[in-house]
Amino acid sequence: MSSEHFRAFVLDTTEAGLSRGIQTLSRQDLPDGDVLVAIDYSGLNYKDGLAITGTGKIVLTWPMVPGIDFVGRVVESSSDRFKNGDSVICTGWAVGEKYWGGYSQFQRVKSDWLVPLPSSLTARDAMLLGTAGLTAMLCVSALEDGGVLPEQGPVIVTGAAGGVGSIAISLLAQRGYSVTAVTGRLEEEAYLRSLGATDIISRDEMSEPARPLEKQRWAGGIDTVGGNILARILAEAQYGATLAACGLAASHTLPTTVMPFILRNVRLQGIDSVNCPTPTRIAAWTALASNLPSNLEQTLHKTIGLEELELSAHAIINGVVRGRILVNPNL
Repeated sequence: MSSEHFRAFVLDTTEAGLSRGIQTLSRQDLPDGDVLVAIDYSGLNYKDGLAITGTGKIVLTWPMVPGIDFVGRVVESSSDRFKNGDSVICTGWAVGEKYWGGYSQFQRVKSDWLVPLPSSLTARDAMLLGTAGLTAMLCVSALEDGGVLPEQGPVIVTGAAGGVGSIAISLLAQRGYSVTAVTGRLEEEAYLRSLGATDIISRDEMSEPARPLEKQRWAGGIDTVGGNILARILAEAQYGATLAACGLAASHTLPTTVMPFILRNVRLQGIDSVNCPTPTRIAAWTALASNLPSNLEQTLHKTIGLEELELSAHAIINGVVRGRILVNPNL
């Protein structure tokens, strides 16, 4: 198939409900933007799973090419920031939600949404990290900015077998932290330990409602789930702990009190990877490239083509995906 006509995975609404499937498009079908990218890889994230299955209200405009992140090469540009041949990464900015995303062989986007691919990163490694890796790095940076040091005690990571959790464990372990992983899939213990987790706790244990303050356990934490689990982590946080919250896979609610904040000086730092400023993104990608986890390959669940997206989307929503799924639209 020529570069003028290419394949993309398209979602749309019909009288019968949500339609999904691979379509042949031309460059004229693509949205407005000042950079055209030939996509090497995208990733399948939890948000992508919600969009493809129709489980969550993720898609804001129709029709939609989903895929909230991608990496590729610039083939046309009217931007001063990028020229033909440059390798670029796109994450966030409502791509795959409001604007067409990465499940396509080509995509046209705004240059403001792109950052350069660090020269020491391959395109494949960049999407092994993807939005999950960027988010994990932002979380780790928040702990470091909060003064959390490895010698102060264990750091807890929830949703540990998912994309953000897996990469966060690896980044923290590489920096010398003792990491406690929380998971609903205790059969993944060997995998989590291979990433650097030193202890494993069941999701059920951490889901038990907490008193306003519990015994102090955690020097820091990275939470991807919200709800009772985050409330318990807050109640168990050590004096002066910093916790980074980046997800709501369990619940958007937070049944807690002000006591951890005013009696133990706990900091709860929200992490947003969708609209964070470009300099922050570039700093995070630079940090990832210069300290690439040696066990990054272990976070790969599998690589798929566009044909496998629907089946894999159901798998990630059902919580049976370990780590990252790469999407190669050129397979």
